[in-house]
Amino acid sequence: MIAKVIVDISNSEVDKIFDYIIPSDFELEVGTRVLVPFGNRSIEGFCIKITDSPEGDYKLKEIIKKMDAKPLIKAEMLELARFMREKFYLRYVDVLRLFIPSKLRGNKVKVLEREYCVLASEDIQTLKSRISPRAKSQLAIIDRLASSGEYLTVLNTEFSPSAINSLVEKGLVIKSKQEVLRKPISDSDINQNKVVLTDTQEKALNEIKSSKQSIVLLHGVTGSGKTEVYMSLIESALKQGKTAIALVPEISLTPQILRVFRARFGDDIAMLHSGLSDGERYDEWRRIYDGDAKIVVGARSAIFAPTENLGVIIIDEEHDSSYISESNPRFRTLDVAEFRANYNNCKVVLGSATPSVESYNNARANKFALVEMNKRISKNGMPNIQIVDMAQELRVGNFSVFSNELKSKLQEVISNGNQAMVFINRRGYASYMQCKSCGYIAKCTDCDIALTYHKEDNLLKCHYCGKKFKPLDICPNCHSESIKQGKIGTEKVVRELQEFLGDSVRILRMDNDTTTTKTAYLDILGAFRRGEAQVLVGTQMIVKGHDFPNVTLVGVLDADMSLYFSDYRSCERTYQLITQVAGRAGRKDKLGEVIIQTYSPKHYLFNFVKNYDYKGFFDKELNTRGVTNFPPYTTIVRVLVTNEQDEKSLNCTKKIYDLLKLLRAENEKEFVYMQAMKSPINKIQNKYRYQIVLRIKRNLEDRIIGKIYNIVDENKQGNSVFVEINPQNMS
Repeated sequence: MIAKVIVDISNSEVDKIFDYIIPSDFELEVGTRVLVPFGNRSIEGFCIKITDSPEGDYKLKEIIKKMDAKPLIKAEMLELARFMREKFYLRYVDVLRLFIPSKLRGNKVKVLEREYCVLASEDIQTLKSRISPRAKSQLAIIDRLASSGEYLTVLNTEFSPSAINSLVEKGLVIKSKQEVLRKPISDSDINQNKVVLTDTQEKALNEIKSSKQSIVLLHGVTGSGKTEVYMSLIESALKQGKTAIALVPEISLTPQILRVFRARFGDDIAMLHSGLSDGERYDEWRRIYDGDAKIVVGARSAIFAPTENLGVIIIDEEHDSSYISESNPRFRTLDVAEFRANYNNCKVVLGSATPSVESYNNARANKFALVEMNKRISKNGMPNIQIVDMAQELRVGNFSVFSNELKSKLQEVISNGNQAMVFINRRGYASYMQCKSCGYIAKCTDCDIALTYHKEDNLLKCHYCGKKFKPLDICPNCHSESIKQGKIGTEKVVRELQEFLGDSVRILRMDNDTTTTKTAYLDILGAFRRGEAQVLVGTQMIVKGHDFPNVTLVGVLDADMSLYFSDYRSCERTYQLITQVAGRAGRKDKLGEVIIQTYSPKHYLFNFVKNYDYKGFFDKELNTRGVTNFPPYTTIVRVLVTNEQDEKSLNCTKKIYDLLKLLRAENEKEFVYMQAMKSPINKIQNKYRYQIVLRIKRNLEDRIIGKIYNIVDENKQGNSVFVEINPQNMS
């Protein structure tokens, strides 16, 4: 028998199937990892097919051994690998690696075992009769183990190791190895009673179940109770003997939703995301693989969980850009979810208060089913939104980052014993340091980007490669000591808040700088939920999914920060961010209020935000994109070329561009736009970056995109070249 094997080497040159003879002394199943001879070394690989005979007439080598007792990649995932390879033009091995914990490759992670002690007999009196009455510790150990066994490490904290060893030597206590599962989060401290759905929730649940489309868009305002609908759908799937996957966009949301789900479903839940330790991820993955966990909660990577017989896939905050992988391997989570849903004959439920324009357009066109929840569960309804003109604040002499209205409301909220959240989508203390005399701006040596000043560390940091530099005291260009700081970030916001609120008010900050440790998310959010702080300041980490009953005020600083980015999605993303963070206020029984500070109060977007008019915003945005030929009316393709040598990157870009011009000439009607240029950030991590941006008419792109991939594959010339479809970040 012949095994078709993909060797575990991520290289286009070996991205093909190799034939190996299956030794007669063992059975091999498709999906099993194997060790095979490859050149002059031994390499791990994945058996993806078994046939009776090889395709070519050449001498074959034998498989050395099986790496696992059973196949780690199940039949569904092998089909998914073939789909992803064709859909996203990926290397086979890069897709297969997504399906197993990374440290399982090379067997770098093991089962955790600890020594466990049990009594040799249930006859306690007989055991005690063999112990001297003076050996009080040994008798106490017998009593301790009478009801159940215990881990040796625990016993060693209660009794002397010599007493335990003496009992083992006498044959009265037996030591054995026992596997211990590494739990990524402690058991839930939430006691949830059975929730009775509101009429709106019940209606939404029934509409989802009865819909004919496999993809359902659940458009529900913030606080409308979408999570309870999700849990009801999962409960229904479990009753049918099926499994479920629930995805959230931020790692910080995963532990929260896990606790709520665990209160409802107990140990049927496993968690998968990049924040887990290697051991935790391995143990959670095995629980899912073995069927011990029926529900998987996690970020994007959880879509590849080895569940069988899926009953529902939920993608919460479906509009979030984190659901699209923009590093190798590149893929769209929704496409993967749709494949798995079709394979298992189940539904994908996309939930959001601010759906992406593309998803809502698909729902309007009946490609997706549309289910709406337009009211909050709380009787108070949506919080009142006030738009503050910061230019007017300057005119009246207020040069603070906080408007007088926001200052007043913050003091009022705190004096009433309530809580507030302040959102600014910029971390650090100042966005840059600049010489006032000559205009020099401190930039990263490896990236074409201004360095951000972090006052707590007294360092300039690059937010792209992580390099750190001393802050500017003297300009290295003109030697002037006149240095100014750029726009403020979360760190400075906290300092200024503390100044006018006073030291008695505790303020927490949540951004990438304060959440570097494993438990930081839970520590910060837990402290705020318990009322140990009155104000939470943060970046978009605080925007989505959080439910704090005492938050009655949300302040949004620099609301127009992302409004004028050179990205066709800038208005959409600004609307989503502001609406989502506004939704954190007044979620329970207290009235909520939102203050949005902007220098562009007359921009049409803020009128839609203020009135919670998503449909009006959608119609306006769709019309703009139709006029300008942007998605969803076209598909954007970006060819990104990078190299440590600027000239090589540029020459490769020119070569590919010339060939793409020929392709455009042959298919002129399909092309709307094509241009080659430097990337907006020309250098990242010491690699020079050029790009070719194309816009192709929708519904005609599949035939063209395949040809673009072929041109790129044949003309990389030693450069890193990636093709991105509708990229989330054009910088």
